[in-house]
Parts: sequence; C-alpha cells; structure tokens
Amino acid sequence: MAAAGVAMLQVIALGDAAKTAPAPAKPAAVKPAPIRSVFVMPTNSREGRDPFYPESLRPYEAAAAAAIGGVVESSALICKGVLGTPGHFVAIINNHAFAVGDEGEVRTKGTPVRIRCVEIRNNLVVIEINGQRRELMIEAR
Repeated sequence: MAAAGVAMLQVIALGDAAKTAPAPAKPAAVKPAPIRSVFVMPTNSREGRDPFYPESLRPYEAAAAAAIGGVVESSALICKGVLGTPGHFVAIINNHAFAVGDEGEVRTKGTPVRIRCVEIRNNLVVIEINGQRRELMIEAR
C-alpha cells in the first residue's frame, strides 16, 4: 500500500508540475502580404487586346504617341475660324478659343495636346507645340 501511496503522490506531483509549467508559446500569426495586380498597357496587338473591344486599335495609339514623344499629326488640329477685329483676333482651334499668347490643352483623338498661340492672321494661325511651330490654315466652309 505504501507503494500505491508513493505512486499516487508521484502522479499528483506530475499533475501539479504540468499545471505550473508554462505552456509553449504559439508562434505569432504571420499576415501574408496582399497580392497586387499589375496591368501593363500593350504597345501592339501581339502583347494584348482590349477584352471588350478586341478589334479596337485605341490601346496602341496612346502607346505609339508616347513613344514618338507627343508628335501630333497636322490633321488632328483644326482651326475652325477667326473672330474679332484686326489686332484683337481670337482663333477657334479644336473648339477652344485662343488669342495671341494664350496657352491651353486641346483634345486630339482622345489625347490632350498643349498648344500656344503665337500669331493670328486673316487666313492662318501660327501655333507652337513642344517648341515646334506650325501653321494652321483656317478651315474653308
């Protein structure tokens, strides 16, 4: 019986030791980094297409204009007319009014272009785009 009592004391002692021993620490929950989507505009039809308009060339036009450095076709800018009196002319270019010395953005095929009006005559307007001068003839009706 003494052996049974000793065994019982050992079990109680082990139980008490288990209660007093600190539980092993759980590793801190590691929060995964969020996944970021990266979208790259295609520069040609082999790199990708617009899923809603697969035959559209619109995505490639902006990339081509950026690669050229903002070169604007002459046909994209249209002088619709000149208003005013001599010395105080105002030219209408792509539906925006410009006096001599005015600067502003006009839209050309969806791409904004910053122009500056240099000179206005009776039959033509001289503008500056990125430091390059161009002459726009007034559109005949």
